[in-house]
Order: sequence, then C-alpha cells, then structure tokens
Amino acid sequence: MAETLATITLWRPVGPAELELIRASGMRSFPPRLPDQPIFYPVLSEDYAARIARDWNVPASGSGYVTRFEVRRDYIERYQPQTAGGESLREYWIPAEDLPAFNAAIVGEIEITAEFT
Repeated sequence: MAETLATITLWRPVGPAELELIRASGMRSFPPRLPDQPIFYPVLSEDYAARIARDWNVPASGSGYVTRFEVRRDYIERYQPQTAGGESLREYWIPAEDLPAFNAAIVGEIEITAEFT
C-alpha cells in the first residue's frame, strides 16, 4: 500500500499580472520574485488571502484573486509561520531564493478560489 503524501493547504492573494504568470506555468508554480520583492508570502487562511486580494490587489491593479494550493508538509515545516498584526493573520516568509524549491514542493495545481474587482 502506497503512503499518502502529507500536505498543508495554503493560499496566496495575487493580482492579474501574477495570475497570468501562474497560468503560463500550467497552474503549477509561482513566478520568480522581482528585485524589490525579497520575500514570498503564502498565507494560512483563505479569509486573510481574500482580505489582501480585495483590499490591496483591487486598488493596485483593478482585480485580485485568491489562489489555493497544497505544499508538502515536510518542506514547509522548515519555515515558521509569522503573525502579521493578529493571530488570524498568519503567513510564511519564504526568501525569494527559496521559491524554486517551494514551487517544487507544490502538490497538484494552483486553484483560483475567489475573484474581486
């Protein structure tokens, strides 16, 4: 009997430009960070991701999206969740140089769960 791979569900709010790059990857990975973006921030709740997509991405670019994806638990456990202003606002801080390994730890496709305009 095969062992089931343990994963954790994470969310990421994105704008339309990042979503297009995710789509170009076949919904399998997040794009490299820009030089002024040293950290990649996946979050631990859909509500927190929706708040960012609605309150930050929509004013900045006209639309915001919430993505959901699974990451191998054995990979993500090397990072500690950070609290950003409240216990319900939890996120991982993944250094930009670690993003290729993070993407390799994604299991399955990245899904869009909400859209705000």
